[in-house]
Amino acid sequence: MSTALKLRNLLRSGIHRIGQLEIHTDLYGYSYGVCHCDDAHLATEPAFGGLEIHEGPDDARDLSTYAEDGTYRFTKGQTNLKRGWVMVLNDEEELRLALDQFYPACVGLFLAQQGGTLEIETLREKLNRQTGMYRFARTISDAGAQQLVQQVCGPAHQCAKKILWQLDSVTPLDDSEASRFNGIPGGLPESEAIPLLCREACNHFVAECRKAAKAEFEKKAEA
Repeated sequence: MSTALKLRNLLRSGIHRIGQLEIHTDLYGYSYGVCHCDDAHLATEPAFGGLEIHEGPDDARDLSTYAEDGTYRFTKGQTNLKRGWVMVLNDEEELRLALDQFYPACVGLFLAQQGGTLEIETLREKLNRQTGMYRFARTISDAGAQQLVQQVCGPAHQCAKKILWQLDSVTPLDDSEASRFNGIPGGLPESEAIPLLCREACNHFVAECRKAAKAEFEKKAEA
């Protein structure tokens, strides 16, 4: 079964949210519509409640690139998706294409997790593959990495993803708001949303590891 059809079945089971996106079905003659979850009530009003209308999935990349204040969203998992628009879509494939631009691969990751085939990479595996200026990130201590998770990840730091990775094969993340977050902003029941999954540390986290590792090195050198 294609990803688009699996997505259709998820929606029929009661799911209507992914990240900060509300997914509508049968929206004023269109099979599907998506909008910011805080605009969900507007999308169902006449004339889409005055929301800016986008037909088809092509504008999803532009809508998800910059936040309301114009700042660049360096990861698509940030919780600063701008409001004021609705995207209307003709079928499941257009919906899949749109969601893959708002939240790259997140539908596929969820389906892989449900099917038991999702591959997860530990932080050390990720860091050991770094070269060039990011090679230094490999030297970050376990304690430094654990602290960094709490300083960079989770909804308190505008990240809406559920962390699946560990430091290494035997070292889980310390318990914290970031490590406990289920990938569903807004507190919806898990039966109503597709969680955003983080199967490996993102490039932003790797860059922060490099900074933290450099600070650790300099502190030891001063001592």
